[in-house]
Amino acid sequence: MGSLLALSRWIDFINEKIGKAVSWLILVSILVSAGNAIVRKLFDKSSNSMLELQWYLFGAAFLGAAAYTLKQNEHIRIDIVYGAFSRRVQHWIDLLGHIFFLMPFVILMLLKLTPFVMISLRSGEMSTNSGGLILWPAKMLLLIGFWQLFAQGLSEIIKKIGVMRGLIDDPHADSAGHHAAETIVDEEAL
Repeated sequence: MGSLLALSRWIDFINEKIGKAVSWLILVSILVSAGNAIVRKLFDKSSNSMLELQWYLFGAAFLGAAAYTLKQNEHIRIDIVYGAFSRRVQHWIDLLGHIFFLMPFVILMLLKLTPFVMISLRSGEMSTNSGGLILWPAKMLLLIGFWQLFAQGLSEIIKKIGVMRGLIDDPHADSAGHHAAETIVDEEAL
């Protein structure tokens, strides 16, 4: 289990770095969007490549940060239900959710995306819009994002088993849902 936990730490490190780096793509996307809007209003000109660049940047930020968001335990769940359970039950919900829902979905996406991306890459697929960008880099970003999510899913499964077996501390003990937050607030009020 020690080597699996080391693998998990390595995956976490990589996805942490990528997640923080791609967050800057939102700013770049906003600047491109604002610049495109200003040029359109002032000079009555528009650029399909700038519009597509915005989409690419936003998509890269979203998918590049998906694994980081999973690592931070910030994906949306129904906390009102989840938070009502003990931390032990929450661990089981997380583990089974990762194994039976997250991983099959990610594997399916990888199986479907890989040939889709490879065909686009080999053909040098271009946008059908006049002045548009090449498409394969955007499709490649999809594939990379799902590989990151697959790796982070494995990391989360490894960590969850490690926590449940008492091998590591719970990295998300303070964010176990609203119930846990209410308990912390109640204890601080005393």
